[in-house]
Amino acid sequence: MFKVNVGSVDRMLRIVLGIVLLALVFVGPKTMWGLIGVVPLVTGLFRTCPLYSLLGIRTCKAS
Repeated sequence: MFKVNVGSVDRMLRIVLGIVLLALVFVGPKTMWGLIGVVPLVTGLFRTCPLYSLLGIRTCKAS
């Protein structure tokens, strides 16, 4: 469906960052800004980033 453009290290960082930001909704300051964590979480899980596509960036090895 989408071209893979997120490498493994980038992917893990995105997933961890997404989970941490989402945790802000439930613990800590309990702010709705934590919902921004959905973006890195989804891009990490699907291994594709629309912004990377627009800018022509790839952090994964060419296949």
